[in-house]
Amino acid sequence: MAWRIEDSVVRGEVDNRVRGQVTGRIWFAGRPEPIVLQLVGNGWADLAGRRLEFTNPDPSPGDLDGLAAFQQGTVGDFTASRKVKVPEIPMDQIGEYYASKKPFPWHWGNSLYLEWFSERNGRVVIESAGYDLKIIGEPAWELTREDEEAQRRANGAAIEGLVEKLGEAYETDFEDDGFTGVNEDFENDDAPDWAPKPLTENEATRLQEESEKLVDRIQARIRREGDKADFAHIMDEEIARLRRERNEPPPSAEQLERNAAWIDEMNRVANSAIGEPELSDEIRHEHPLAANAKRVAGLIMETTEDRSWLTDADSEEHPVAELVNCTLKASAKLAGALNHHTWPPPIELCAHTIVRLTKARSYFDDAARAIESCQEQKLTEPIWLEIMLSEITSLAIKVDEIVAGLRERLDRSLEQ
Repeated sequence: MAWRIEDSVVRGEVDNRVRGQVTGRIWFAGRPEPIVLQLVGNGWADLAGRRLEFTNPDPSPGDLDGLAAFQQGTVGDFTASRKVKVPEIPMDQIGEYYASKKPFPWHWGNSLYLEWFSERNGRVVIESAGYDLKIIGEPAWELTREDEEAQRRANGAAIEGLVEKLGEAYETDFEDDGFTGVNEDFENDDAPDWAPKPLTENEATRLQEESEKLVDRIQARIRREGDKADFAHIMDEEIARLRRERNEPPPSAEQLERNAAWIDEMNRVANSAIGEPELSDEIRHEHPLAANAKRVAGLIMETTEDRSWLTDADSEEHPVAELVNCTLKASAKLAGALNHHTWPPPIELCAHTIVRLTKARSYFDDAARAIESCQEQKLTEPIWLEIMLSEITSLAIKVDEIVAGLRERLDRSLEQ
């Protein structure tokens, strides 16, 4: 769930002339004072090092009561050159074209796309191809290829970190007595009969789905309650609501204390993950498979750009774009599943790790199908595609091997 606020924008300005920092102000119809941006990160190459002013020629008032006046957080995608299909007919006629199965006339145009992750409002997006845009002055610095790759990794790390932290908090609070994991003092997954059992794979999947429901509910509450929204209070109430739906007892004082500590940690991650050259000390603990997936994803992205196999006019459904996006997503999922802790993971993390690895595996399957489409349509060099298919297949096989090993460990533990 995201705040989509482009229709209500009157004008705005964003400034990325200080490396690693985006500031700005945005005014809205029906709202006298602008919101203020204080974000960590950089725009993409067209906005990095620059100050942009934009104006909406046709603003309309919207429901912005829940949008915080001070937007502090992290940069997502910041660009003024995203290619989109711009209809050449009034928007109210598009439905008629769809109903009659007639393609509507359109042309490619540049779209402003400003995305950030706010500590108060979550994901916020401004996207429009109809704004008047103006770069003010000369760029203070330019984004290099190394900067762009670092920014892409940092964006993924911050987003993955926030989602993982929220999911972990939910899963910790909702563990049943039989879900809490074995004592770490026992080696080789051997535990006495009285030790509680770890999560099964199905239970981990269910908790992941319910954590996503929790995120949606929290964001909806924040939007309704506006500047008066108290994130910690809202989260406690929504967790209590899910507990009632599951007929579970209220949280203990210890669980509430652990939840408060998590909120502090989430804020720390949001403030520090982007813009730091090394991200964090934990990033150095990189699993070999995650490192190899990152290498393959980077190679695919770099090669497609260098050889112009993907142009600005191509949509996200283009097979080459699918190949790039799926390998990047798989790499991010593997990093979230395998990095940041010793290997193999404690038995209580096995089910969670399996769920994340399985998702990464599905992205590799999608990437292989994209390669098949590229081969059929002769969109790239055939030999290069064969090499990339071999790389992706090798990664997928290794994921399968790790998942099989984790399932075997989990099964042994659950049988005790």
